[in-house]
Amino acid sequence: MRDSSDLLLDVEPLAAGFDPGRLEAIGEALTPYVDDGRLSGWLVTVAREGRLVYAEGSGYADRERGRPVEPGTIWRVYSMTKPVVALAALGLMEEGRFALDDEVSRWIPAFAEPRVFAGGSAEAPELAPATRPMTVRHLFSHTAGLTYGFQRRHPVDALYRAAGYDFLMKPGVDLAEAVDEWASLPLVFEPGTAFTYSVATTVLGRLVEIWSGEPLDVHLERRVFAPLGMVDTGFSCPEGKAERLAQLYLPGREGATPFEEWGRFALHPPRLVDGGGGLVSTAADYHRFMNVLVGRGTSGEVTLVEPATFDLIARNQLPGGGDLAATALDRYGLAENAGLGFGLGMSVVLDPAAARTPVSAGTLSWGGAASTTFFVDPLEGLSAALYTQLLPSGTYPLHQSLERAVYAARA
Repeated sequence: MRDSSDLLLDVEPLAAGFDPGRLEAIGEALTPYVDDGRLSGWLVTVAREGRLVYAEGSGYADRERGRPVEPGTIWRVYSMTKPVVALAALGLMEEGRFALDDEVSRWIPAFAEPRVFAGGSAEAPELAPATRPMTVRHLFSHTAGLTYGFQRRHPVDALYRAAGYDFLMKPGVDLAEAVDEWASLPLVFEPGTAFTYSVATTVLGRLVEIWSGEPLDVHLERRVFAPLGMVDTGFSCPEGKAERLAQLYLPGREGATPFEEWGRFALHPPRLVDGGGGLVSTAADYHRFMNVLVGRGTSGEVTLVEPATFDLIARNQLPGGGDLAATALDRYGLAENAGLGFGLGMSVVLDPAAARTPVSAGTLSWGGAASTTFFVDPLEGLSAALYTQLLPSGTYPLHQSLERAVYAARA
């Protein structure tokens, strides 16, 4: 029987439209990062129409303990959690639990009277009542006016940090408590008028709990992980699998440096189940999830959303139909902001030439804080992902390198 964490190839490269020699160039492009110590290790998967055509890794999952990267290595995927939560939420929309343009305050009353930062400083903010409501659609698309404390580019970011929310969540609070606390903080802008990367998907995870009547982790297990066979995915790494968990690293002058203080958090079930960044997973598991995106909501006999709903995911939701260059207050995407939009839960390529990418228009992608990244090109039937564990994302242009290498490998 095939092991759930294996990465056995499903098709020969030429049969899937790839040149075998050019596929090997993917690893050749990444090996120097391991050789000079910038990365401890990496693993890449490439698939066509859901069938694995390339699955290779190099280096160490935990360099200091001598544990190599293996097919079953467990990775902190951080913000690659967001697309998973988005699809789970949209499944509930199909059941009639909510509509995209419903007001968030219908289920979370703390958002009934939001205030918007209008000037001043974090120490003395000037606030004004919001003139438009925050909707569920705004949460999916990061246009709600929420933010992240770690961004450090707006006074409201500092207010999040003062409340205890930086890169890590505030100790001792659960999801409902955190969401209510964020609702008491000012919005960066009027809902629906701009984009800023934020805790919005974490709030969406709280709504999934309310709509489903289940804790977020329980709902994802029942509706996503179990049906797809994602047996190694969850909000912590169980004790029996701890030896498979990759080490977390920070960049240093002499190469990647272990960051065990944060790395060990993944070994313990969290009090705050974070739908914006809390999952650990394997390459095999996340490949199963990407297959749902390739299949416009369906993989094999499992359907998470219908094709019409998937089309909403891939439709740009940014104000005025603009790209991130026109609407974003930050650069927390995967590529240049020009030509890149944002759908329901992940980025979408609007103009490949403007985005300076070889992928097709409509390609979906996102990444995680520890430099994991993926993309799905529905037009080509292509999916690819890269796994490593280096904080922060964007230290090296890994996503762009992955795209170029994969498309160069086509026969």
